[in-house]
Amino acid sequence: MTTATGPRRPDTPGPLSVGGAMVFLVLMAGYFLMPVYWLLVNATKSQRDLVTTNGFAFADVQLGRNLADLFARDDGVFGRWALNSLIYAGGGAAVGTLLAAMAGYGIAKYSFRGREVLFGFALGGVLVPATALALPLFLMFAGVGLTNTYWAVLLPSIVSPFGVYLSRVYASASVPDELIDAGRMDGAGELRIFFTVAVRLMAPALVTVFLFQFVAIWNNFLLPLIMLQDSSLYPITYGLYLWASQVSRDPALQVLAIVGSLVSVIPLIITFVSLQRFWRSGLAAGSVK
Repeated sequence: MTTATGPRRPDTPGPLSVGGAMVFLVLMAGYFLMPVYWLLVNATKSQRDLVTTNGFAFADVQLGRNLADLFARDDGVFGRWALNSLIYAGGGAAVGTLLAAMAGYGIAKYSFRGREVLFGFALGGVLVPATALALPLFLMFAGVGLTNTYWAVLLPSIVSPFGVYLSRVYASASVPDELIDAGRMDGAGELRIFFTVAVRLMAPALVTVFLFQFVAIWNNFLLPLIMLQDSSLYPITYGLYLWASQVSRDPALQVLAIVGSLVSVIPLIITFVSLQRFWRSGLAAGSVK
């Protein structure tokens, strides 16, 4: 008994297209992971091996010694820089996400005069480059005596125009007006409705805003360069830049800068891995709506 197989559906990709797509994705993954591999390989080398061996080949592995030298250099200043980066990125991203969520939710769910104008200003903030705001920010903070303090980096970091935009769009789509009205009928206040109902429904968008803010603040270089003079307030990015600029005077700093760059990637990886479950839950929720 023979079974006839019908023609392949037009929207079903063929083996050639699937294989081509897989090859392309593998090449792109290798391209993006190559700098990380180079960083990992060279972070395990001594200063001599760093300049005499191939940059993509392992030599005598001395990662433990390099890490010990990294955290012992200048009385452990790298640990201080790492703590500063966590304060700047973690605190700025958390507060910035909360403010963006409240602003986006308010614009999406409340009708008031000038709502669209306000939202237009938020969209305009996305288009303004950070370099254009650097000098005005410095003059403002210098006028109130806040330069060379934690606040000089933290306060500008909590502003997220893109977060306001994304929160507004997601609140309009995922928070039903009927649910808000039901909460009001039950006697819940506006803040309680926001924190107990809206925040949970907006969780995937808020995680996205938090990650964008965290990465942007963690990698921020221009703002600390302008605002800070005390080395104890530097984040990792600016501290490693100073070490790299002094390699001609002290060659040992070359290895330390590479090892420090490898260590600085770890918090970003941990943050992405620990928060990805919120993205999966958001995609699953959207698929059944």
